This record gives sequence, C-alpha cells and structure tokens, in this order.
Amino acid sequence: MRIHAVHKLYDERLARSTRPFLARGGKVERCLFCMLRKHLCICSSKPSISSNAAFLLVMYDDEVLKPSNTGRLIADLFEDTYAYIWSRTEPNPEMLALVKDPQWQPYVVFPAEYAAPERVAERVEIESGKRPLFIMLDGSWAEAKKMFRKSPYLNQFPVLSINPEKPSRYKVREASKENQLGTAEVAARIVDLFGEQKNADVLDLWFDVFRENYMTGKMNRVLPDDNAISQLHKYMGSYV
Repeated sequence: MRIHAVHKLYDERLARSTRPFLARGGKVERCLFCMLRKHLCICSSKPSISSNAAFLLVMYDDEVLKPSNTGRLIADLFEDTYAYIWSRTEPNPEMLALVKDPQWQPYVVFPAEYAAPERVAERVEIESGKRPLFIMLDGSWAEAKKMFRKSPYLNQFPVLSINPEKPSRYKVREASKENQLGTAEVAARIVDLFGEQKNADVLDLWFDVFRENYMTGKMNRVLPDDNAISQLHKYMGSYV
C-alpha cells in the first residue's frame, strides 16, 4: 500500500511525544494506517483515483494522532497531499517553501465570514501552468479558527469557502458549529467545485466507509450487509 504524508507525519509526531497519547479508545488495537480496529481495517478497500488537485493539511499539534481524524482520508486518495504540524512561532520551512512554489496556486479553505471580503474567492480559477493547492486547517473548530488567525504566511492567499446544503454525516465527534463538516467532507465539496465531480463522489464514499467502520467498532456492532464498502465497490465498478 502507498505510505503517504499523513502516515509519515503520524510517525514523526509520535516519535517526539514525551508521554503516551491517550486518545479516547486508546487501548484498542488498531491498524496503524487507517486507525480503525484491526478487524474493521479498510486499507484493502482503498480506491485509486487520478486528480489534478493537491492538498496541504496544516494539522493542529496532536490532531494527526487521533483515530477519528478524517484528513488522512484525503491523503489516501489524492497522491499530491502534504501534511505538517502547525506552529504559530516556528512554521515548518518545507511548508513555507511549498506554498511559495510557483507550480501551485494556493487557496485557504475556510468559511468566508472569517475573511476580509477582498480575500474571498467565489470559484477556483487557475492560471496557466499551475495546479490548485487546497490548504486545509485540520483540527477542532476552535483550533482551526486559531490557525486561521495566527498564520500570517497564509494571509496572501485567497479564501475558498463552501455553503453546505446538507448536514454533516460525521458523527464521530460532536460538531460545535451548525452544519460543520468533517475535513474530508469539506475537501469533497472543494474538489467538486474544482470540477472533479467523480473524484468528489469517491472521497464522499470513502468518508462513508471510514465513518461506518469507525462507529461500528466504537459501538461494538456488526457491519450491515449493504454497507458503505459495498456501495463504494459498486460505484468504482462504474467509475470511468
């Protein structure tokens, strides 16, 4: 299987921990890649896509260690996904070089209400020879707001926002804001806005697979016969 940026960041973050990370359900034996209970591992069902979109996950300190994180689902599918731990005072030099790389056209994905009107982009418009780099601030809602306010190196980039028409399907954590979506759900809407509707569908379905298997393990249940993995396989069978 492909080892991606979030897997590597997980190992780096774990290596510098001075004490064990005690996440809820931390004693559960999990797959080290999908972070689900081993008997519910979804790694063998991971779909393959081709995309012109790239993602930068700026993750709040221990977010990458949380089994409930959905940012890794983006990295599962989109090969050009980068991931770094956020720091207010010492941003990662590699990350700073990445957002300055002329091959990318960065967009900060965040609600428009928190940005100056002149920064808000209504659509994804890419200059010739460039590719979009969608910057996701990955953490709790309070953490994401902090990252948005205290990351001056991102202030030069336009803010891309979505208006979710449907409530989140993410029930792994309790949302603190009405209509708040999981990171992977937001990414799917952004990919759709970019014009890759089929890739957005696959990310949505992959999110459903993770959510269903996570909750099945958490509640000690059995997966239904018509489960999210079967729905993903059906869609991928018709995916062109």
